[in-house]
Amino acid sequence: MKKKQFWTLRYILLNVTYFAAFCTIHACAALYLLEQGFSNVEVGVLLAVANIVSAIVQPIAADIIDKPGWLTNRRFILICVAIIGIGSLLLVFLHSSKIAVFIIYALIYMIQFAYQPVMTALCFEYQKAGADIMYGLARGLGSASFAITSAIIGKAVENYGVGLLLTVNIVTMILSALLIFFFRKPEENTEKQSEEKKTAAGKTGVSAFIKKYPAYMLYLVGTICFFFAHNMINDFMIQIIRNLGGGEAQLGYANFLQAILELPVMALIGIVLKKFAPKTLMVFSGAAFFVKIVILLFATNMATMYISQSFQLFAYAVFIPAAAYYVSNTMEEADQVKGQAFITSAITMGGVFSNLLSGVILDHLGMRSMLLTGSGVCAVGVVIAFVAMAKLPHYRKQNVG
Repeated sequence: MKKKQFWTLRYILLNVTYFAAFCTIHACAALYLLEQGFSNVEVGVLLAVANIVSAIVQPIAADIIDKPGWLTNRRFILICVAIIGIGSLLLVFLHSSKIAVFIIYALIYMIQFAYQPVMTALCFEYQKAGADIMYGLARGLGSASFAITSAIIGKAVENYGVGLLLTVNIVTMILSALLIFFFRKPEENTEKQSEEKKTAAGKTGVSAFIKKYPAYMLYLVGTICFFFAHNMINDFMIQIIRNLGGGEAQLGYANFLQAILELPVMALIGIVLKKFAPKTLMVFSGAAFFVKIVILLFATNMATMYISQSFQLFAYAVFIPAAAYYVSNTMEEADQVKGQAFITSAITMGGVFSNLLSGVILDHLGMRSMLLTGSGVCAVGVVIAFVAMAKLPHYRKQNVG
């Protein structure tokens, strides 16, 4: 039991620091950028650029990590943490230059998304090497960290300004760097064994990967639709809340509510998966994303907004662990990092389309039109997800020639 707690505790701390920074970089992106003089459209363009680059980088990096060589999950995370920390420090001194802010913020926003699937792949890699890590609990406490940061940061920014966000980024990245540097696999020979498995089976390129997992690849299209709606809400939440009569403090409360509700589901996902297959939960979560944005579409006050945020319990909180376990259970070991990266790339692409369209719709047609568009796209995603998981093969054995 002690050994289990030891590995889980260290992975929990990695998630806690990651999602504290995720709150300040991603959830508060519009808040920070608007304060720096960006318009809604400019915010959308910046986030779209960051997401496009991230969606391209993730599968490429995953393909490299999946092959034998120097770049491992752990080393990739360490590099990303260093870049985010340095970028946040530069913004402290260069915040008066709009061009510098655009480039640096887009970079750190992109990098943090890029190493999220590698964090998941790291867990399953270490589990296979003998580290008894409770993924659901660690990921759920990561969400709790996001929630606590959200609850505090909104009011703190009101009092001390948006520069506080950069301070949090720097501190969490220093802690993350220390944690990942000392987080090594339990046995010396496991890395060699893993490399041997990669050499034996790790020749699946991206095109072959697509043919090997048809259900998964179609489901990713549905995922893009879900996260079009999800990112629309998150990236422009401050405008939605202001439209309902709230402010920065209510932004913190709303983020806290949706994030803290993720903890019980993620912590208990092992029990849930004994009753429902990951593929079933993946479709169910898509339907919950749809209900969440439809409620928000008809919201007239902050109470309705909080009800909408509560559906995070069935949407994101189910989607993330279900997709992670689906990849781990369905795909060959040599495809694990690519599998995790593709789901995050799909999430990112949903953000891209949302960033490109949401700001423009919001500025020219208003809040209701923006949310109506998100609801329609999400509904299409639910249909696609059902077809993918219910009608297509999940694995096709490839000929070795």
